[in-house]
Amino acid sequence: FSSLLVQTLMIRDWWMCMIISVMFEFLEYSLEHQLPNFSECWWDHWIMDVILCNGLGIYCGMKTLSWLSLKTYKWQGLWNIPTYKGKMKRIVFQFTPYSWVKFEWKPASSLRRWLAVCGIIFVFLLAELNTFYLKFVLWMPPEHYLVLLRLVFFVNVGGVAMREIYDFMDDPKFHKKLGQQAWLVAAITATEFLIVVKYDPYTLTLSLPFYITQCWIMGIILVLTWTAWRFFIRDITLRYKEIRRQKQEHKQEQDKCLSNGDGHTGLLEEHKGNKLRERRL
Repeated sequence: FSSLLVQTLMIRDWWMCMIISVMFEFLEYSLEHQLPNFSECWWDHWIMDVILCNGLGIYCGMKTLSWLSLKTYKWQGLWNIPTYKGKMKRIVFQFTPYSWVKFEWKPASSLRRWLAVCGIIFVFLLAELNTFYLKFVLWMPPEHYLVLLRLVFFVNVGGVAMREIYDFMDDPKFHKKLGQQAWLVAAITATEFLIVVKYDPYTLTLSLPFYITQCWIMGIILVLTWTAWRFFIRDITLRYKEIRRQKQEHKQEQDKCLSNGDGHTGLLEEHKGNKLRERRL
């Protein structure tokens, strides 16, 4: 619950949070032969984790985001509040954000944003997997203080990194380079994975079951097919239809101009013929 709540506050998008939640359950299914604590019942995966814990965390996170985006607080008028309780409430609320930017990732709007969103989801999933693999490889119990310190560190650094990534994607002309915190989070996540590889390569090299490999290959093919259709085939088809429509409109305008021109010429000839007849008479 708490991890998805924090992720929602960082990502600020219901769609992406649900994708991460569902994808992590698929990863647990796929890697349960490497980590024993990933072996759970189906109802524990989908009912307890996805629907109840993760779903409730995402819902509370979205409600918190809507609350933060609506409320702003100022010191002006503090002493006009009649009660001490109201004064203390105003002082406490001063430490909440003055403004809250709503993230609109729009992954299907362009290939650049689609690849960026896929990269964000990949880094989040890898960071979550690193949590379990590091505890398993380094023999760290869940209540160890380093586990909590790592979570607090990622929350603080990850929130800034997500804002840097969003600004870089939303306004590339103003933000020409990706922020330092985003690179730092990516480097730390990669370093954690390398630590797991160094200290327990045997666990990571345990081969996936054949049917799981087939499922992942099928999923990757579907994603690549949709990407090619959405950003290449569909655009080419729409561009071809637009060019064809413009040619048809241009041809219709030419035919219309020609028909109007013939009618105008006929009227002029008829007018000249009438004048000649009048002169002869």
